[in-house]
Amino acid sequence: MRPRTSDRRGFYKRNDDAPRVRVTLIKSWIGYDKRQEKIVRGLGLRRIGHSVDVVDNPSIRGMIRAVRHLVKTVEP
Repeated sequence: MRPRTSDRRGFYKRNDDAPRVRVTLIKSWIGYDKRQEKIVRGLGLRRIGHSVDVVDNPSIRGMIRAVRHLVKTVEP
């Protein structure tokens, strides 16, 4: 039996040292392609005005680029 540790979060470790970018949903995805709604949800955005900090990597940049007309980005 393995001892329990307080820092176990599952298989993947979170990279807290990675550069971040703040993404804010400024426009609704209603009336756009379903693919764009899935991208917005994949970024973790739920409602207009909601902001999330995501890791700044090429895959996230591609997602942001695909919905750049719906979101605003700020690099802290």
